[in-house]
Amino acid sequence: MARYTGSVCRLCRRSGDKLMLKGDKCITKCTLEKRPKPPGPQIGRRRRISDRGLQLREKQKVRQSYGMLEKQFRRFFNEAERQSGITGENLLVLLERRLDNVIFRLGFADSRAQARQLVQHGHILLNDRKTNIPSCLVKEGDIITWHERSKKSEYYKQRLQSIGGQAIAGWLSLDKQKLIGRIVSIPTPDDVEQKFDVASVVEHYSR
Repeated sequence: MARYTGSVCRLCRRSGDKLMLKGDKCITKCTLEKRPKPPGPQIGRRRRISDRGLQLREKQKVRQSYGMLEKQFRRFFNEAERQSGITGENLLVLLERRLDNVIFRLGFADSRAQARQLVQHGHILLNDRKTNIPSCLVKEGDIITWHERSKKSEYYKQRLQSIGGQAIAGWLSLDKQKLIGRIVSIPTPDDVEQKFDVASVVEHYSR
């Protein structure tokens, strides 16, 4: 599966905003705070960004925050466009329902990239079935657990000890003693912690 392999800190610097791609490291060791300028040579005074450029930047922020390449992100946008309601809000709901995002929200991983790795390596069960597809969408009532083999790992034991004080999104529930997550309800755009200008994303694709 294709994925971005470059420096994720460069993505934050290019967007001019913290995308939280490294979890807690983005709080304690943020490159953006030390080097707030975009990557690349800084030649002269930067030109004013056009409306089209601002729309592109916002689209890239959403896409990169969820760790998706363009083709897959466009597929999610097309699905959001087919649904009834506001396209931008539909898009955010679809992105929040991705399995890798849910694992991240439950606190099983420090970042979505780490959550994807857990899924791809078979550590996670969805409704008691192993799945290695990070982009699959969860629905209300789904249960997320760990593979029995994975419960013997040091990583699982560390999570069990550290997850106690972590806040969980309102649309999810978590048994912190057994690390069993449940989808209580379908998320809403208000449940998204990072605030995006999704109207700009819609305008970008509407041209």
